Amino acid sequence: MSDGLYRDPIYDGATDPAVVRGPDAWVMFYTQRRATHPDPGPGVAWVHGSRIGVATSPDGLAWTYAGTLEPTEAGLALEPGPPPRIVDDTHWAPDVIHDGVRWRMYLTEIAGVPDRWDGHPRHIVEYVSDDLVRWRRAGTIPLSSDRVIDAAVARCPDGLWRLWFKDEAADSVTKVAASADLASWHVEGTAIGGRPHEGPFVFELGAWWWMITDEWRGLAVHRSSDAVEWHRQGLILAERDGAGVEIGRHGSVVVDGPTSARLFFFTHPWWDGSEIADAAGRDARRSVVHVAALSVFGDELICDR
Repeated sequence: MSDGLYRDPIYDGATDPAVVRGPDAWVMFYTQRRATHPDPGPGVAWVHGSRIGVATSPDGLAWTYAGTLEPTEAGLALEPGPPPRIVDDTHWAPDVIHDGVRWRMYLTEIAGVPDRWDGHPRHIVEYVSDDLVRWRRAGTIPLSSDRVIDAAVARCPDGLWRLWFKDEAADSVTKVAASADLASWHVEGTAIGGRPHEGPFVFELGAWWWMITDEWRGLAVHRSSDAVEWHRQGLILAERDGAGVEIGRHGSVVVDGPTSARLFFFTHPWWDGSEIADAAGRDARRSVVHVAALSVFGDELICDR
């Protein structure tokens, strides 16, 4: 069984990786699920009560745990060492971009530590930073419902910024909002419909725009010429590979060149899918971050583990 690229040393529950090249190092922000917490609570409390874990790397390959983003009066700040054992809120699935002046984080926030998946509000909140260490809370972004998670933000060819997100109140499809200034947003509608999914991520590569989404059976690939109208290609990371790496889940992409990129994603190596995840044992809850190479051949996105 592959140990992958990175494992969280605190609770062994690194998921939803978002990777950026900072001024001095690569930085990974991820949901620090409490997979091995000795007493996480009933039901799915173990996937809540999470902080955003941070790891750094000189090359995007060898990663070192740096700590967690902890609440402050102004917003969030990186604190080294283990996170607090008791938390009263939940942070999920960051996306981090640079707008040309500063860093921005789009973070899912949930009040409390729910023990079930549904029945509680979820919001996407923006933070800004000059150093990837201290983050000032800018505010909640009003979107299509109060059941929104998994933000992805990019600037599109028409000059508008767009924010794609999963709306669980709309059958868990990808909705999209647009902004001219990253200050005011208006919801444009549904970007990707069809079967339920989550974890959108949008990037430009090889003269095309691409969106990947997590269908819990691999990552779906969608292609666009303008980042507005999308056409489905199919699934990648949808089968277990020869090294025992399970299907890919919720990822992000760092572009290396005109036609090459790195896809960071997570798996559950010790869960075979035969059990209900809520009731699975501690080993099944563990997760590992992996990386795969992406390239473009014609109008097709190719993934090489």
